[in-house]
Order: sequence, then C-alpha cells, then structure tokens
Amino acid sequence: MDNQPPTSATADEPPGADIEWCHQAVQGVSRTFAITIELLDTPMADAICVGYLLCRVADTIEDAGHIPPAEQASLLHQYDAVLDPTDATTVEEFREAVDEWIPDDTDGDDADWSVVSHAPRIVRTFGTCSPSVRQAVRPPVRELVNGMAMFVERYADTGGLRIGSRAELEEYCYYVAGTVGELITNLVCQDADSAQASRLRETSESFSLLLQLVNVTKDVYVDYHDENNVYLPETWLDEADVPQDELCDPEHSDDVADVVARTADHAHSFTDDAQTYLETMPRERGNRLVAWTIPYLLAVGTLREVRKRPEDALRRAGIKVSREEVHSLIASLSSGVERETLGELRRTISERPFHRSSNSI
Repeated sequence: MDNQPPTSATADEPPGADIEWCHQAVQGVSRTFAITIELLDTPMADAICVGYLLCRVADTIEDAGHIPPAEQASLLHQYDAVLDPTDATTVEEFREAVDEWIPDDTDGDDADWSVVSHAPRIVRTFGTCSPSVRQAVRPPVRELVNGMAMFVERYADTGGLRIGSRAELEEYCYYVAGTVGELITNLVCQDADSAQASRLRETSESFSLLLQLVNVTKDVYVDYHDENNVYLPETWLDEADVPQDELCDPEHSDDVADVVARTADHAHSFTDDAQTYLETMPRERGNRLVAWTIPYLLAVGTLREVRKRPEDALRRAGIKVSREEVHSLIASLSSGVERETLGELRRTISERPFHRSSNSI
C-alpha cells in the first residue's frame, strides 16, 4: 500500500466520505470503541477508527463458526498479505475470496459482516493516512491477524477454541487485544518523551488484557453457543470437575460460576498497571484521556457485577453494566478527566453503579 498513490472516495461521493463511513461503521460493531472514538479529537479519532476497523475485519472472520477452520486460516493469511506493503495481493482479491462466507443483508442487521464486506473501503481509507499513522498501525494489526490464524490452526480439529491454561489464555488475549493496545500506544507515543514512552509500553498490555479478560468473564454462554469457543482455561475447569464442552450444562452452573469469578479475579490483577498506563498517557494529536478512561471504568464496573452474580455469564444476556450507568459516566466525564482523579473514580465504580454515587451529576 505504501507504494501506491492514495485513493479516496469514489467519483460520486464527496471528499471525506470514506472516513465518515468508517466512523459510522464503528457505531454498529462496538459500543465501547464507538464511545472512545467519539471522545477523541482529530486526527487521533480518525487513526484509531481506521485501525480498529482493520482489526475488526480479521476478528469477524476468526469468530465465524460457519467457516471451516482451514478456510478461516487461509482468509486470515490472505488478509495479512493485503496489509503487507511488499506483497502484491490486493484487497479486491481478498474480498472476492471471502464473498461466499458473507451472510446476506450485510448492510442490515449484521454490522460485523458489513465491515468485512467493505474491507476494500477500509483498506483504501487506511492508504490515505499519513505515513506515520500507517507505520504505527500496520505492524500490530498484522500481528493480530497472524495470531488469530495461529489459534484457528491450533484448534482446527475441535472446530472452535478450547483454551488450555492461564498462560494460553493470556497469549490469546495478547494477540486479539494486546496488539490493539500496541496500536494505540504507537499512535499516542509519537509525542511522548523516552521515559513516558517506555512506561506506556510497559503497561499497555495490562490495559488491553484487563479489557479482554473482562469480555471472557461476561460472555461465556455466547462465546460457546454462538462461536463454539471456550476461553475459560481447561486447567481451571478440570479443578472444578467440569469438562469444557459441558460448561453450560445446568448441573455445572455453580462450579462454572466459581471459575468465572476466578477469571474475573485474574482480570482484576491488571487494574493497577492499566491505571498507570492511563496516568502516563500524553494528550496530543487529538488524544484525550477521558476517551480511554471510560472503557477502563466500565471494565471495573463489569468486574463489580461479575462478583455479584458470576452465574449470569452462563445466560445469553451475559453480564454488563446498565445503560443508565454508561450514560451517567459519559455525561459526567465527557468534558474531560484529570489523572489525579482516576484512583478515586476507580474506587467509586468498583463499589457501586456510577449513577448511584456522589460523583455522578
């Protein structure tokens, strides 16, 4: 892509139509990232938006239970080739290869597959980004894509992921989320001094692991029934005498709830370093601390809810903070947040819903 002249919107669209479409697309595929991007200013908002959508294309393919593992891995490797500036593979070739697996009505209810369907537009928009943004975004995205392909190939015979140990869980979380943290850090580090950049890189993985492990704890039912993936480590389930393929059976609900709570405790172990990451983050090029503080606090709030009712992770609705709490948090902090207040905010939201605390407005 770096060797090709940038392309922009098609002739019948106004300038800026591609990046505008990207911002609209994020709204449909990730509530958390949509909130973050809305709170960033340009040019950071645009860079994070496009980088996230590049990752989302791969994520949707990796999660697709209707695609055979060998084909999933092949598509992911082809997508990586598209992102390799030294490879001649085009995004149009990738789009043609993935076409048979894209469900009907991708511009309707299925926002994730709409993003895959529009991969050429996303890659085209990425090609218009500045060289510094492309250099910051491309390596972690490619690492994410290759890591996903590796896990698909590793569990090709089971038809879905079956995480074996805590170490493997962290390895998986690194590839699907830690790489996104690197992408973010690469972008925000452009204006950081050496000590600040070093501290950010030391703690960025903790920030990402926290958020991803929270996802693991709250969506056990959906991950298993919709994607045939089990992220709760087999070693932990074995200790509870629960076979991985029976984790949603009612007879095991109490034991699995204990493993969910254990996973939440492990997620909580990353909260201190994640807070340090936020406290170190520079606010340049449109970056705003509040944009990353809100997903951090929502993760803390979700862990609070997991502690109350871990058994809800075994229901389709999963575990989440209420819309009331999300709206209250955004309303209270959207004008900005200071580093010095992060600890107090974290303590508050870990104890009770934000809209019921004295910190809400």
